[in-house]
Amino acid sequence: VDREPFGEMPDGTLVERYTLRNAHGGAARVLTLGATLSALLVPDRHGRLGDVVLGFDALEPYAGAHPFFGSTVGRYANRIAGGTFVLDGVAYPLARNDGPNHLHGGPLGFHHRVWAATVASSEGAALTLALESADGDEGYPGALSVRVTYTLGDDGELRIEYAAEADRATVVNLTHHSYFNLAGEGDVRAHALEIAASRFVPIDDTGIPLGELRPVERTPMDFTRPTAVGARLEARDEQLRAG
Repeated sequence: VDREPFGEMPDGTLVERYTLRNAHGGAARVLTLGATLSALLVPDRHGRLGDVVLGFDALEPYAGAHPFFGSTVGRYANRIAGGTFVLDGVAYPLARNDGPNHLHGGPLGFHHRVWAATVASSEGAALTLALESADGDEGYPGALSVRVTYTLGDDGELRIEYAAEADRATVVNLTHHSYFNLAGEGDVRAHALEIAASRFVPIDDTGIPLGELRPVERTPMDFTRPTAVGARLEARDEQLRAG
């Protein structure tokens, strides 16, 4: 595991980049800002390395607004309707940073925090990043301790493990937010996708689930057999527009 400086935040906080390598030349690059996967280099069938996730080569765009490229998202990934949730009878108002809703932990969510990194002991190259989120952080109750561990094995597998512990009742929904292009570059519409799901969750026009499950059959959501992504993207469908 290699470590190098990647730049400084506006307040002077240092951001570092760690590179995990395996025995076959593969590599995963992880930033302390947002516990972000900035690059994932894997060999193709001819052994040529390509970066299969989207990201930036410099700190500045990561520090600004971006589509959560490779970010660790929290305290709560996806949307909370109306920017409010109720827990144990208490309503907690949150920032409405996605139209009428709260998105991905708020404007200062975990993707905009600098995490503390430690090279981990594991089978393969591993890195653990830790973050302390105070009680009331972005409106959420309870102090929360979060850890994310990236492990790159010699078999080429990248494993991402999450752990979180709170000192009182709260809500937590952590996720990883990479965008993949398995060709390394170029258009992804020829990628074949298969999803073992017979139903999907429909949403309203602000991205909030409608509270029902619909069959994928005879809809653009049907990937029960390998299908090119581009074969579905141009369909006239209200759920594609909502998404």
